[in-house]
Amino acid sequence: MNNQMKIMLPAILFSMLTATSILFSSCCTSNDGSNPCTDSTKIASENVVIETIMARRSIRKYKDIPVEREKLEAIATCGINAPSGMNMQPWQIRIVDNAEYINGITELFKTSNPEMAKQEEGFKNIFRNAPAVIFIASPSNGNGQLDCGLLGENIILAAQSMGLGTCCLGGPIHFMKSNPEASQYIDRLNIPEDYSLLYAIGVGYPDESPEAKPRDASKVQFVD
Repeated sequence: MNNQMKIMLPAILFSMLTATSILFSSCCTSNDGSNPCTDSTKIASENVVIETIMARRSIRKYKDIPVEREKLEAIATCGINAPSGMNMQPWQIRIVDNAEYINGITELFKTSNPEMAKQEEGFKNIFRNAPAVIFIASPSNGNGQLDCGLLGENIILAAQSMGLGTCCLGGPIHFMKSNPEASQYIDRLNIPEDYSLLYAIGVGYPDESPEAKPRDASKVQFVD
């Protein structure tokens, strides 16, 4: 990222957050102070934040287009602006868009799981075919995992707002941590010794538009 972009990035992010805050406020508060937004469809159609949340899908097919590093850094910046307990920020983030790195781990996976790779239609790499991967690590003592989840949600929603697709991944992390030959790739991430990989997020330009899967609204209940 050039110096001009680094100077502009905080202002861009602040403008995005300010605009969405205004939209949220104007949608959900009327002149008399009441809350008219009782229809979820109406809310989604009038609020850019909610529209982004409702439009987001897990993507497993990506175009062969690299993701601009400016965008990757912008969504990571959104991630680290997530809330965390006592502002401890218990995370480490590593961004990989190096094809040699991604393909290297994939070849190890294909050697260990040849049938799985063959069975997956359009298989390109272990990270659900994404051209870029954001690795997220949390303290090895188990603290901070909730905060890292909040960080990840910021990342995937920021990516969605920029026209990027994402997929949260746990399987590749399990493979990397359980396969001794993959330890070299963990070492290359340069994660502090008291941190451990938690999950990853594949990022890229989507090459599919999956339909939303049903959600069980009965799990949301008001308590009187």
